[in-house]
Amino acid sequence: MTESFDLLILGGIAATPNGIAEADIGVRAGRIAAIGPLGGAAAPEVVHARGLHVLPGVIDTQVHFREPGNEHKEDLETGSRAAVLGGVTAVFEMPNTDPPTATHGAIEDKLARAKGRMYCDYAFYAGATAANIGALGALEKLPGVCGVKAFLGSSTGSLLLSKPQDILAALKAGSRRMAVHSEDEERLNTRKDLRVPGDPRSHPLWRDVETARLSTERVLRLAREAGRRLHVLHVTTEEELPLLAAARDFATVETTPQHLTLAAPECYERLGTYAQMNPPIRESRHREALWKAVREGLIDVIGSDHAPHSRAEKDKPYPDSPAGMPGVQTLATILLDHVNAGRMSLERFVDLTSAGAARIFAIAGKGRVALGYDADFMLVDLKKKRRIENSWIASRCGWTPFDGMETTGWPIMTIIRGRTVMRDHALVADPGGEAVRFAETLANAS
Repeated sequence: MTESFDLLILGGIAATPNGIAEADIGVRAGRIAAIGPLGGAAAPEVVHARGLHVLPGVIDTQVHFREPGNEHKEDLETGSRAAVLGGVTAVFEMPNTDPPTATHGAIEDKLARAKGRMYCDYAFYAGATAANIGALGALEKLPGVCGVKAFLGSSTGSLLLSKPQDILAALKAGSRRMAVHSEDEERLNTRKDLRVPGDPRSHPLWRDVETARLSTERVLRLAREAGRRLHVLHVTTEEELPLLAAARDFATVETTPQHLTLAAPECYERLGTYAQMNPPIRESRHREALWKAVREGLIDVIGSDHAPHSRAEKDKPYPDSPAGMPGVQTLATILLDHVNAGRMSLERFVDLTSAGAARIFAIAGKGRVALGYDADFMLVDLKKKRRIENSWIASRCGWTPFDGMETTGWPIMTIIRGRTVMRDHALVADPGGEAVRFAETLANAS
């Protein structure tokens, strides 16, 4: 009797827990039901993937989709469209919206907005404030919530925890891994005069290495005191890395494609305020230190920190220009280009973009090409060369700092829970994203 599936992927080079090798994959009811050989099987949809790599879909654990409050920059629909065009199958969206995602009602509102509008799967961070510390333990347990996010340095509105006693109280208020933006607010305020009007090259001088190091040293100390697992977002400095290496029993580490690819002062001279982000792009010694941390296993995950702004906003003279740049659509190809250049292995790419996220946040049933897992795939042509162009950026902002850069290695198909969403750089399905489930809150999931 012929074995039947909903979807067959035949002849691809699959990245499974057993290694990277040719394998057929059968999908049934949105999950991986068999891993080859399956030449005699049948399915209504068959993908012939010879010459392509079948990788787990990218899980981008740091995006800002700006809804509600700033939909002129981005919204959940446009941001998720950019995600799937870039091979991303799930995103964790940040709480610095307007109003901030800091209450039960705000979280429910985001989940309602996402349903039927987002192309990829999704989860939302609950934002920590000095006023909602007592509620964080309940908020982090809600379905569709990936954890708590705390901004320790300048942020939007009330989403700022700068006092040590507030940071410690927030760390003690819950049990899931807490994510932090780590810059020291007091030092940022005392150094504002170092910003040179009209010169974004002064951005990393203002938000200097010590601003990051001081904050990371403090939050690691407080997390250890609280007995809380910590995730330090977008690490940028060589000086933070030894501190994080000494805290591997409870702390995990993220960096971004931007900080692995761009370097000061060249990026500011070429891109101006379009290179401005927080924490800043720094000089090349930090970039090389981050690559060393990638090779040594200190970096656990790479997130895009997709943070779009309109051209009109970015064209304002520094420091009136906002910090942030888009990245969810280019994350995979930028990193695959680094794979082709020999800076990391394909196995390391998979770990940093899918398996690492699943491990850090205890995602249920995602992040691996393995039996029983969600059928989330990014099919990649590792040899394909293509030039990144502003004209095809799906984000509402319509630009990328990588405009004009030719990269080798491109996602050409995105499959989410067995459903083909992107093929040959074009959307081929309606929005069908669902909330990501987590092992620590499965009992609360609907």
